[in-house]
Amino acid sequence: MNETMKSKKKLYYRWFRIAIHSALVLVTSSAAVLLGRLYYEKGGKSKWMGTLVQLCGFPIMLPYYLITAPKNLTTNNSSHPNQPSASMLAFVYVSIGLLLALDCYLYSVGLWYLPVSTYSLICSSQLAFNALFSYFLNSLKFTPYIVNSLVLLTISSTLLVFQNESSSDDSDSTQISKKKYVIGFICTVGASAGYGLWLSLTQLVFKKVMKGETFQVVMDMIIYTSLVATCVTVVGLFASGEWNGLTNEMNEYELGKASYVLNLTFTATLWQLFTISCFGLIREVSSLFSNAISALGVPIVPILAVIFFHDKMHGIKAISMVLAIWGIISYVYQQYIDDTTSENTVNSHVAKPSAPEEEVHR
Repeated sequence: MNETMKSKKKLYYRWFRIAIHSALVLVTSSAAVLLGRLYYEKGGKSKWMGTLVQLCGFPIMLPYYLITAPKNLTTNNSSHPNQPSASMLAFVYVSIGLLLALDCYLYSVGLWYLPVSTYSLICSSQLAFNALFSYFLNSLKFTPYIVNSLVLLTISSTLLVFQNESSSDDSDSTQISKKKYVIGFICTVGASAGYGLWLSLTQLVFKKVMKGETFQVVMDMIIYTSLVATCVTVVGLFASGEWNGLTNEMNEYELGKASYVLNLTFTATLWQLFTISCFGLIREVSSLFSNAISALGVPIVPILAVIFFHDKMHGIKAISMVLAIWGIISYVYQQYIDDTTSENTVNSHVAKPSAPEEEVHR
């Protein structure tokens, strides 16, 4: 009975952590996308700066990281004697960091050329890419509920993309040419594929290379990959020459210099919180679940765009939102079934040793 109660408490606490991480993913990603679009709407022109703010927020975790690192490092080494070599860790951090930098740049280009609602809808394809990569890299099994979730989310995004293409509202308000739209579309799809690959590779590294998913391992992955990606982005910012126009960009920003700085600061902070929450979901559940929660922001962003950017809400958008929520519930229900099955398995193993004693007393 005690083991059963402990198991239930662990399960409830685990789902509480999952709920916190999920809420942070939804809030931070939606707010960060809207602030990123606001940056471009009010006079921002640097795509490399738009990339940098997605990556450079990791120093906010350095004080806590430096304080806890020695203690956690000792614990991890004693628990996991077969730690990867320094060269292997360097290869992992540099490779994932480069992928992250490229992915964020493609997202920045997509957000520059596309309306925010269209951008967010195309980003929902990252769930399908993540499922594909997880099938090959993480041995993901497609259950009926997962397939149902993927189909519903795909239909949801497809409906909204067709609505945006058939409606002239977005094209008239943003004055984007067909060529720029195609560039933005390709970059956003490529970024979604890169994001799905990044999540799957991160989960694979945790299991096969790090051989553990402790808090210290997660922090190392965030800090070092973000550092590599930030360095690459800074090089791109100076190599492209965009840094020369940053002063004029700030001076000519429609909302003022203070708003310019606050926009970039809050965007960087929100993206960092988003990254931490995504890693938390990967650690607690899987990369596909993390991506599924991110996909739930697809209907949220267009609603917020209606409020802040005065986009119009059409009937198809409402239907799409319902389908997206249905798809997320389907996937979460599959996770609930997996947890229930796992709990029953643990309880059966705990109960088995007591059976021989009962027979003896009889």
